[in-house]
Amino acid sequence: MKKIELEITALSSSVTQTHSYAVVLGEINGLRRLPIVIGAFEAQAIVVALERIKPSRPLTHDLFYNFMLSFNIELQEVLIYKLEEGIFFAQLVCTSGNETIEIDSRTSDALALAVRIGCPIFTYENILEAAGLFMDQPAASATPTPSAEEEQPEPVSGSDLKGKTLDELNDLLQQVLDNEDYMQAVAIRDEIKKREGKA
Repeated sequence: MKKIELEITALSSSVTQTHSYAVVLGEINGLRRLPIVIGAFEAQAIVVALERIKPSRPLTHDLFYNFMLSFNIELQEVLIYKLEEGIFFAQLVCTSGNETIEIDSRTSDALALAVRIGCPIFTYENILEAAGLFMDQPAASATPTPSAEEEQPEPVSGSDLKGKTLDELNDLLQQVLDNEDYMQAVAIRDEIKKREGKA
């Protein structure tokens, strides 16, 4: 079966399910998109890696990645290999020495690891045909920056952030990082960067 390489093009709130998010994978140099509904924790794990946020303690996917590094296991690719009753199935294709190992994984976990490691993501043509959507323009090659407003309801609104001083924003950023609310941290960090002229 023909494999198609994909990249993450968007991450946003799911319009069909509450407390769920949609990660959208785009066909590289193509017009098809593959939306996959994932949970809030999985979305947060992907956002942390995309936004290069450094949590105070390793998240589960960071721990797994560190474990792989410690035992010389290389993640070669993520393969979304099956679609059954609306559920996507994925494999981590790993190598250790001369051995290739395929490990079954939830698709959201596989994507969270792929973003951290920078390995390619693939699916089969038949899955893309069955569940893919056509878009008007090809996917941008730049890494997507998810919109914090779409990812999670914010306890502090954008206007509230604008009303805070830079010191208050830095304090708030530390609070949300301590609470491991990384999606909220993205919005606060972006506001701080705007103030400092780094956006």
